[in-house]
Amino acid sequence: MLQGGYQSVLEAQSRDQFRSEIIRFAQGLGFATVSATVVVDHTLGVSDFETVDNTPDSYSTHFQDRDTWRRCPVTQHCKRQSVPIIWNQNTYASCGQADLWEEQAQFGYRTGIALALHMPEGRHFMFGMDRSDPLPSDSGELTRLVADLQLFAVYAQEAAWRVVLPKSQGALSPKMHLTPRELEALRWTMDGKTAWEVGTILSISERTAVLHISNAMRKLDCTTKHQAVLKALRFGLIR
Repeated sequence: MLQGGYQSVLEAQSRDQFRSEIIRFAQGLGFATVSATVVVDHTLGVSDFETVDNTPDSYSTHFQDRDTWRRCPVTQHCKRQSVPIIWNQNTYASCGQADLWEEQAQFGYRTGIALALHMPEGRHFMFGMDRSDPLPSDSGELTRLVADLQLFAVYAQEAAWRVVLPKSQGALSPKMHLTPRELEALRWTMDGKTAWEVGTILSISERTAVLHISNAMRKLDCTTKHQAVLKALRFGLIR
């Protein structure tokens, strides 16, 4: 079920509204700064990208510097992996970038959590939250923070393509119609049903339910069933 901040960011109608929603989400979890970056890769190493953030003005030029991105172990991790990274001073020191951490720490970038969603057609969405205070020492609490960020990022990236980098929208239109069964499978997935439960409801096997969901994901150019549900909602395919 779409609730609270997840619903709000999904319904953002402008870049400013999107920015307000991601800031509210991050600050609600105890993080002072946040950034969301959408990237579309093209041929010959050319990429379109836009970043929405609340970086302090005194640090924004350094924050947007490409050389900083190349040196930053958090950015490099996100470029290559989809697994979230929980970072602190040791993350930078272990790869010889202790001076970079010292520079950003002056502006409140001491610890944080970041991740990237890598999608078909060279599309990427990076999302990170940062703060001055240490991250929770309790593993359960830290796991919940990561889980909240992962779920929010799925909703945020849907809105980001629409309001942050709208010229990429042409690549997002479904290329094929979904069958009634595929739509039904997505509809019950939206309600939180597992593939086994979807199969039971539709009187089909679990394997067939998985096939319908996988086909819907492929047709919608999505890498997860949650992304497929959100895209189907946005295009009005399910309600």
